[in-house]
Amino acid sequence: MAENPVKGVFLILISYLFLNLALSADTQIAKKTYIVQMDKSAMPNSFTNHLDWYSSKVKSVLLEPENEGDEDRIIYNYQTAFHGVAVQLSQEEAERLEEEDGVVAIFPETKYQLHTTRSPMFLGLESGYSTNNNVWGHKILGHDVIVGVLDTGIWPESESFNDMGMTPVPSRWKGKCETGRGFEERHCNKKIVGARVFYQGYEAATGKINGQTEFKSARDQDGHGTHTAATVAGSPVRGANLQNYANGTARGMSPGARIAAYKVCWTGGCFSSDILSAVDRAVADGVNVLSISLGGGVSSYYRDSLSIAAFGAMEMGVFVSCSAGNGGPDPVSLTNVSPWITTVGASTMDRDFPAIVKLGNGRIMNGVSLYKEERMLLKNSKQENYPIVYMGSNSSSPEPSSLCLEGTLDRHIVAGKIVICDRGISPRVQKGQVVKEAGGVGMILSNTANNGEELVADCHLLPAVAIGETEGKAIKRYVSTSPNATASLAFLGTRLGIRPSPVVAAFSSRGPNFLTLEILKPDLVAPGVNILAAWTGNLGPSSLPTDHRRVKFNILSGTSMSCPHVSGIAALLKARHPDWSPATIKSALMTTAYVHDNTRKSLKDASTDAPSSPFDHGAGHIDPIRALDPGLVYDIEAQDYFEFLCTQNLTPLQLKVFSKHSNRSCKHSLASPGDLNYPAISAVFPEKASTAVLTLHRTVTNVGPPVSNYHAMVSPFKGASVHVEPQSLNFTRKYQKLSYKITFTTISKQPVPEFGGLVWKDGVHRVRSPIVITWLPPI
Repeated sequence: MAENPVKGVFLILISYLFLNLALSADTQIAKKTYIVQMDKSAMPNSFTNHLDWYSSKVKSVLLEPENEGDEDRIIYNYQTAFHGVAVQLSQEEAERLEEEDGVVAIFPETKYQLHTTRSPMFLGLESGYSTNNNVWGHKILGHDVIVGVLDTGIWPESESFNDMGMTPVPSRWKGKCETGRGFEERHCNKKIVGARVFYQGYEAATGKINGQTEFKSARDQDGHGTHTAATVAGSPVRGANLQNYANGTARGMSPGARIAAYKVCWTGGCFSSDILSAVDRAVADGVNVLSISLGGGVSSYYRDSLSIAAFGAMEMGVFVSCSAGNGGPDPVSLTNVSPWITTVGASTMDRDFPAIVKLGNGRIMNGVSLYKEERMLLKNSKQENYPIVYMGSNSSSPEPSSLCLEGTLDRHIVAGKIVICDRGISPRVQKGQVVKEAGGVGMILSNTANNGEELVADCHLLPAVAIGETEGKAIKRYVSTSPNATASLAFLGTRLGIRPSPVVAAFSSRGPNFLTLEILKPDLVAPGVNILAAWTGNLGPSSLPTDHRRVKFNILSGTSMSCPHVSGIAALLKARHPDWSPATIKSALMTTAYVHDNTRKSLKDASTDAPSSPFDHGAGHIDPIRALDPGLVYDIEAQDYFEFLCTQNLTPLQLKVFSKHSNRSCKHSLASPGDLNYPAISAVFPEKASTAVLTLHRTVTNVGPPVSNYHAMVSPFKGASVHVEPQSLNFTRKYQKLSYKITFTTISKQPVPEFGGLVWKDGVHRVRSPIVITWLPPI
C-alpha cells in the first residue's frame, strides 16, 4: 500500500515540533547560574548606576534577547564585599560575557556542604556561674560586637537567644529582620539583631522550595545553624542537657555578642551565589565577625568565590572564620585555605559519655553513647545477654551489609539480636535505624581504619555503643569463633576530666595547604567533638525523619562546631580590643595556642594515637585567656595579602579579582610567599639542589607593656640550622613595630617535613610561631 502523503506531512510536522521542544528543553537544562565579577570603576558615564550597567552587559550576550529579558536572568546584585551579579546563562552566553569589557571573572555556581556545654569551662573562660571574676565581666557583657552566622538559619525561641540584660542594638547596625513562614519581626531582639534568607541560587539550581515542607524563612528546621549560632554567642542557660547528658550551663564563647543569622543552606545544600550574596549583605549590614561552617572544593584562590568574598570582607575590617572540613585523617583534605581566612580544625574536650559492651565471655569493651537509658540492656527484665551478629566477612574492606546500609540486613538473621555495624558511608545514627527496622534490639558501631580509636557519641534511636577499631576487631573475632556469641550494653552517663585531652579529631581535615606550602593550614584547632548547644524544635536529636523526640539542646561533632568557637572568641577579642584588625585577632589566637594536652605531652592525633603535627593542629589549640593579652602580634594589611597573591603566578586578570575596586597593584614587596607576615612560619626549599640557605622576614607589633624586652628561642631541627636575627627585640612604646629575619641553612635534606617552633619570651608572654621546613624533591 502506498504511504498517505498527508500522513507523511503530519509526521514531519510532529517530528519538527518535538525536535523544537527538545531543543527548547535542552536550552533550559543548559542554563545554570554563573557569578559574574565586574570592574566597578569601568562603568561608562552613560550609566547612572551599576546595576543598569550590569544588566546591559548581560542583555548584550543573550542568544534570544527578544524573548527573554535580562531582568529574569539576574538573581543577585553584589555591591559591597564583591561587585557584580549572579545570573542564569547558557555556557555559550557565559563565554561571550567573559569577553566583554569590564568583566573581571566568571565563576560557575558551586555547591558547598555543611561541616557538621562544657567548652567555655574547658577553655578557661568561666569560674563557676559568676561573671564577676572571669573574662566575661560586666564591662564585656554589654559590648556591641555583631557576628554574622552563615548557616541553616536560627530557632529564635531557644533560651540561648534570650536578650535579657542586653543594651539596645547599636545605631550603626543596618541589618533587618526579614519575615516569612514561621519567622516574624518579633523573633528578632537585642540578641538576634538580624535575619535574612538567600535562596535564589539554590532555586535556580534545584527548583522552587516547597514552602509547605520547608521554612522559606530564617527559621531553622535543620538545627545546624541554631547550634553554631548558640556556640558563638548563646546567652547562659542553666540546666541545659541532652536527655540528662552533659548537664550544666550552656553558653556561647561570647555571650554578650549579637547574632545576625544569614540562611544560605537548604535541604539540598548551600550554593555559592547565595553564600556570596550573604557575605556581601552581612558586610554592608555591619557585622564584625563572620562565622562560616561550610566549604567546597579548592582549585585556586582566584576561582574560589568564598575566598574572594572573604578578601573583600577582610578589607572592610571583618574577621572571617571558616571550618577546615571533615575530610581527615586524609592529608591535603583542607578547604578554606586562603591566608585571610582563619581556618579551624576540630579537637576533643575532657568530657566523655562512656558506655560499655559486655561480651558473653566476660570481656568488657569501652565505648561511648548518648542513648537515653542509663542501665543494662535487659531481656525479660533479667540481666541476660542478647545474641550478637556481624553481617560482614573477614575482609579488611567494609561491605554494604557490614555497613548496615538500607536494605542490606536480613530480618530473619538480625531480629532479636545486637548487630555490629561498621562506621562509614551512611550517617551513624541511620545505621541504628536500619538495625531497628530489621528487628535488631541493639547496635555496636565499630570504627574502621579511617576512624581509628576516635569515638563520637550519638543520640541513637535504639541502644547503641560506638567503639574503636581495635575493640571492634576483637568483638568480630569473638563472633566469628563463638557460635553462641552474646553481649549486653550499658550506658554510664557523663564523665569529666578525661585524659589525655585535647586530642585532634580523626575527622578534622589536614594540611598541608596544597595551593601554597608556605601558608600553614589549618590555623588552629578548637573543640569540635561532642559539643552541646541549642537545637531546632523541628527535628529530633538524631536528625532522622523517623525521630519524633524533641530536645532544646543537642550534641554534635564536626569542624562546623569548632569554627564558631573561634568566631566567638574573636568577637570577645574584638570587644576587648576594638581597634584590632582581623589579622591582629588571628595572630593573637595563633601565637598563644598551646601544643600540649592535660598530661603535659604533645597533642595527639585521634586517628593514630601518635603525636599530631602542625599539618593536623596548625599553631595549636586555642587559648582564649592568653589570646586577650598576646604581647606581640603579626599584623597584615590588605595590601600585604595582595602582595602575597602577586607571588602566586597569577595573571593580571586573575589578580584583578582581588583588586577590583581598590585599584591595588603589585609593588613586589615580598621576595617569596613565605615572607607574608603570617604568624606561622613555613620554609620551603625549592627543587633546585643549589638552594641551601633560605631567609624569611617577619615584623611584630607590641600590644603589651610599652617597655618590653623579648628574647628568641628556636627548637632544634635535624635537617637544618635555624638562626634568628636579632636575637632580642627591645620595645620602648606600645604599638611599636620591630622586624627580624629567620635563616634556614640545610644540613641534611629530609624526605619528610620537619616541625618545630619559634618562641619570643619576655618573662610574661610566650609568643609562639610553629615552624615547618619542607624540602621539595628534585623535578
